[in-house]
Amino acid sequence: MNYIITFLIAMVPLAELRGAVPYGIATGIPLWQSLLIGVIGNMLPVPIIFFFARRVLEWGADKPFTGKFFTWCLKKGHSGGQKLEKTAGERGLFIALLLFVGIPLPGTGAWTGTLAASMLDWNFKRSVVAVMLGVILAGLIMGTLSVVGFNMF
Repeated sequence: MNYIITFLIAMVPLAELRGAVPYGIATGIPLWQSLLIGVIGNMLPVPIIFFFARRVLEWGADKPFTGKFFTWCLKKGHSGGQKLEKTAGERGLFIALLLFVGIPLPGTGAWTGTLAASMLDWNFKRSVVAVMLGVILAGLIMGTLSVVGFNMF
């Protein structure tokens, strides 16, 4: 059951791999399995986000119930993408997206990175590879912090 919960946590926006790997390790799942489950769970929604999220968010941005949240998501994705483009330039977008997804800070991750790439019409294959490498980097960071943290107590 902990394997399924770890997988599902990795799919949830905001928690993503940053929540899944520590949860998996805390519940006794070995590090490498927590990482593998987390990466797969975190990457599963990426193609759906890339191809459909912008359309759904744009559709729901003017609706009474979803408008504020969908508008916030659109602004977050667009501003994240613009920051990456401004900082990295055209040639460094791959590395910038990888690091944006890979450094586990609030507001970064596969969901936001993929949404930003989609909103700015970046290349799908390059975006997915950058996001996947970023997810792996985030998993390694979170796994290391989790193991070190759990061993300290």
